[in-house]
Amino acid sequence: MTNAERTALMIALPKGRLADQTLDLFAAAGLPLPAADNGRKLILSSAAGDVHYVMAKPTDVPTFVEYGAADLGVCGLDTLRESRRHVYEPLLLPFGYCRLALATPADRPDTPLRYASQPRVATKYPNLTADFFRARGVNAEIITLNGSVELAPLVGLADLIVDLVETGSTLKANGLVETRTIMQIQAVLIANRAAYHLKRAAMEQVLSRLRAHLAQKERQRA
Repeated sequence: MTNAERTALMIALPKGRLADQTLDLFAAAGLPLPAADNGRKLILSSAAGDVHYVMAKPTDVPTFVEYGAADLGVCGLDTLRESRRHVYEPLLLPFGYCRLALATPADRPDTPLRYASQPRVATKYPNLTADFFRARGVNAEIITLNGSVELAPLVGLADLIVDLVETGSTLKANGLVETRTIMQIQAVLIANRAAYHLKRAAMEQVLSRLRAHLAQKERQRA
């Protein structure tokens, strides 16, 4: 990393739809955007070089921010809570809405959370899932998957699943029904704790522009 990159404001974005939505929001708020000719680089610079965007895997964004590789970052609340990373959360963002939910096969939707033996639960969120069952006194066996969690009950791998739900169409297509909402999800802007003080002026400029833009949008909807 060059000296210019160290002094510039570093913002970690999750590759994919959240990055696109974040950059749309930043553009609407009048914040610097990556120059158009960055090609396939993973660190994208603004035209003035005062802001650099680190394009990261979504689950890595909280790690980049906690360890100071990025000053700010954008991720989903699910990713942040699952990561257990210690960062500031100065602003919720108005996109990325969904929910983390418990689902079960549709032919046994009333299966209680308490079982005579351990329920097997497949999920991409082992920490949040363990917290949910532990709080209810259920000794669940958590099976961590990285792919299509909906497959687990269909092939006998798990009794239940915990996964993100937006419309519920994927659950329905695979014979599953949502039985509990564990948490509501949306995007959140996060900040490195040390950088929040060391680069306070630059961060506050970003935050104030975003807050002003979001407040204006809220007034227009009222």
